[in-house]
Order: sequence, then C-alpha cells, then structure tokens
Amino acid sequence: MVLTIFILAVFLFIVVGVVLYFIAIYNGLVQLSRNIEKAWANIDVLLKQRHDEIPKLVQVCSGYMKYERETLEKITAARTACIQAKGVGVSAQKEGELSGLLKNLFAVAENYPDLKANQNFLQLQGRVSSLESQIADRREFFNDSVNTYNIRINQIPDMFVARMLNLIPKEMFKISEDDRKDVDIKFDFPQSS
Repeated sequence: MVLTIFILAVFLFIVVGVVLYFIAIYNGLVQLSRNIEKAWANIDVLLKQRHDEIPKLVQVCSGYMKYERETLEKITAARTACIQAKGVGVSAQKEGELSGLLKNLFAVAENYPDLKANQNFLQLQGRVSSLESQIADRREFFNDSVNTYNIRINQIPDMFVARMLNLIPKEMFKISEDDRKDVDIKFDFPQSS
C-alpha cells in the first residue's frame, strides 16, 4: 500500500513537472513572439513618420531641383510602394530602395546651394536622417528578437513544443543587395547648344 502511494506520488510529481516545464517553454515562446510583434510595430511607427516627411521634402526640393524631376518621382513612387508593402521581406526590400533614393537625393542636393541654405530643407533633412538612424536601431532589435525566437524553436526541447504549436521561423528584416551598393549620383542638367 505504501509502495503504491509512493509510486503514484512519483508518477504524479513527474507528470506535474513535465506539464510545468511545457508551460514554461510555451510562455517563453509566446513572450518572444510578442516581442517580435512589438519590435515590428515600433519600426512601423518610425516608417510612418518617415513616410509623412517625404512629401514635404519632395515639395521643398522640387522648387530648387528643376533638373532632378526623375529623382523626385522615383522617391514618391518608392514611398507609395513602401506604404503598400505587406510582410517583413517585401517591406524591407521597399524600405531599402527608399533609403537609397533618399541618400541619393541628399547627395544631389549638395549641388544646389540655395536648397542647402533653405531652412525647411535642412529641418526635413535632419528629421529624415534622424528617423533613418532610429529605424536602423529598431531593425537591429527586431532582428535580434527574431534570431532568438528562431533559435529557440529549433533547439531541443523547445523544438517539440514549437512543433506541437505549429510555430514556424520568422523572417528577419534584411537589407537588399541594392542597399549595399554605393549611391549612384547622376545630374540631369540640360544639354547646352
């Protein structure tokens, strides 16, 4: 009788231990998943702020950069593509293209002294540059969270819980190959006859 109670107690202790361990793993994975969502939401807020500043920047530049209409149109089109992008991968690609175009715009603006002296342009340039820096910091945190999550769902014993819950790896926010290239600066001055 005592042996039966002892065996039952040990069995119950093991079952409770396994259930508690499963709960701990589950809660850890849920926390990581929610941290990823929070990190993406933080990036999204900054991207929205940057998207709101771009039309103002284009408007200020359009009066000074008469020969750079194509650059300004590309920025406007890239902004629209970013707003419409769905998913981390597509968004990362489109945001990388927009960042490259903004770098190009700021580089080309160096050739327009009146534009460089315009207070609105300087404020917008500073604001967009500041947002770019903040976005880079948040991307780093996002990617760190995704990496931790992806590692956890592939490690034993978390892997078994992740499979039971159909958890799949999340996509990191990667820069495109175009974003790794140097900025291509072109001046579209009219040909003199």
